[in-house]
Amino acid sequence: MSLQSTDQIADLLTRIRNAVNVGKTEIFVPTSKLKVAVIEILVKNGYLASYDVIEGAPRATLHVVINEPGTVARVNEIEKVSKPGRRVYAGADEIRAIKSGRGMEIISTSKGLMTGREAKKNRLGGEILVRVW
Repeated sequence: MSLQSTDQIADLLTRIRNAVNVGKTEIFVPTSKLKVAVIEILVKNGYLASYDVIEGAPRATLHVVINEPGTVARVNEIEKVSKPGRRVYAGADEIRAIKSGRGMEIISTSKGLMTGREAKKNRLGGEILVRVW
């Protein structure tokens, strides 16, 4: 049995969404560089509390703390925008504010993953991966 998902970011977002819906404060997922980069942006922008990588065999595990016990999760909605069957791209001029600036997008640019605001500021476009508010 394979634990590898076809779309690793969609799997990560689904695990976060399900954990928030049932009131869990932490999740464990198989790790990858892309997952760590997405989680790092979400932690830096305050949507998740923290994360760490637990080394192990055959692969490391990503431990994500969604919120501290006794507090409310900051993630109201999290969705995958660009899917394997339909990629969504945006130029720097096409990047818009999410929920009047209360949300954000994570965009894969030629300079790496960054938020929509950072991409717009740096005049970079790319593939829109995640939308969160």
